[in-house]
Amino acid sequence: MNLDVTDYRSLRSGFLRSSRANPGDPALFVAGVTRTYEEIEQTARLWSGAMLQSAGRPLQRVGILASRSEVAYAGTLAALFSGATFVPLNKRFPVERNRAMARRAELDAIIVDRTSASQLEGILQGWDSPPIVLSPDQGVADEMPYATVIDKAALSSATPATLLPPVLSDDIAYLLFTSGTTGEPKGVGVTHANVLHFIDVMSQRFQFKRTDRFSQTFDQTFDLAVFDLFMAWEAGACVYAMQPVDLLAPARFVTKQGLTVWFSVPSVPALMRKSGLLRADSMPTLRWSLFCGEPLPAATAEAWQEAAPNSMVENLYGPTELTIACCTYRWHPASSRSECVNDVVPIGRPFPGLGAIVVDDALQPVTNGEPGELCVCGPQTAPGYWRDPEKTAEKFVELPVDATRTKRFYRTGDRVVRSAQGVYAYLGRADNQVKVSGYRVELAEVEAVMLRDTGVTSAVALGWPIEAGSAKGIVAFACGDKVDAARLTARLRESLPPYMVPSEIHELEQLPLNANGKIDRGALALLLEAAAIAVGPR
Repeated sequence: MNLDVTDYRSLRSGFLRSSRANPGDPALFVAGVTRTYEEIEQTARLWSGAMLQSAGRPLQRVGILASRSEVAYAGTLAALFSGATFVPLNKRFPVERNRAMARRAELDAIIVDRTSASQLEGILQGWDSPPIVLSPDQGVADEMPYATVIDKAALSSATPATLLPPVLSDDIAYLLFTSGTTGEPKGVGVTHANVLHFIDVMSQRFQFKRTDRFSQTFDQTFDLAVFDLFMAWEAGACVYAMQPVDLLAPARFVTKQGLTVWFSVPSVPALMRKSGLLRADSMPTLRWSLFCGEPLPAATAEAWQEAAPNSMVENLYGPTELTIACCTYRWHPASSRSECVNDVVPIGRPFPGLGAIVVDDALQPVTNGEPGELCVCGPQTAPGYWRDPEKTAEKFVELPVDATRTKRFYRTGDRVVRSAQGVYAYLGRADNQVKVSGYRVELAEVEAVMLRDTGVTSAVALGWPIEAGSAKGIVAFACGDKVDAARLTARLRESLPPYMVPSEIHELEQLPLNANGKIDRGALALLLEAAAIAVGPR
């Protein structure tokens, strides 16, 4: 099954090229089973053909409700083979949130694996015309009268897609939902052109090989998972999906499977270090060790470098709106400590082809050494927020690049400082967002859900505690006549992913205000600091 010669280059092209060149090479290791490029391509083409035949029309957006399974990865390709945008959902998210994401995306189909199928009925509740359901590892058509279902039995008579629907560079490759201030998830659509620029930069920088073995640590609702899959397949390499139990002892998995490329949030090595699992020379097979999603403490980089002595360590930076990552910094054990700010590894320099400036509150450029908000432009800048022109206009802005020209920049909301050598260091958030376990969280979304409770009249959520510029969790404060912390926590768990649910909810008679009459978040943080000092170290 060859890529049609008229097909434009898109996110699916790298996989197809590798499959054509070396069909018998391993493409995916998941749950103890290895699948070749040829096997995965045949599977994805079959599923694509079945969905297209069932719909009788082109597919626009396909949801992926699957986790760390063959269905998850082949399903992503099946969506792309259908000429559609793939939209990851997450079984660890509450049904209410997955339903909101699916409805906002207006899905034409959902691909679901066995472990995630229990959410389907709730997700599809209330749809006038529910999406097609592809459930390839089950025989469940009779159990889902609320939707058109293509199950394992139906696939036996399906016809694989041969000529794939065309894809243009400005088409949306994937649609991800991040935290939004209104209590509703906010969609970011990334085009094929956006992600192909990222892939080209990474390929040139790292020179990945057909023999490489890539870790796959991220949930697919996290855009960093796009790197795991498509950088490996671009190089003709193999993806090694890590199950939750594998993430408890990552070094053991790395050594057992002979991984050569590692990519995770810095929290993973930080936890390994804290638990005594990040031992010197414990991961000698690694060639590249990449981190992204939250600040990388210098001590963590040093400890990882000792554990993976044959590896280069890199710190990547970038929000979803700038396509996975837009800056990178290579750790040099002998010299990098001197470039760290607040003992955090710099985010480095922008990728080739991208531009960056640091601005003040009036969007005027600041000089080197002066902190400000990072704004980035270039071919990785997403078109905007999904069907939200007002929010798009707020965050994607025209800024001057010289006396006569402007360019479209994305305002990251991140405070940085640029050195005289052109190296950027991350200082923290400029707005009401925090990062928890690598996920970006709008604290206003947590507060909005709290305020839906009839007993709550005002609410504040804080990232707490803050370590190395990143929040380890969320703590909330609530005022009202009938604040029931247990009931409120239960409600939050019904609406928000686990990483957004506050670990503590404190009831106050009133929230402290500053001189401007606004809620004094700094005073609330001081309350938490005082409580931590009173309790002492745990």
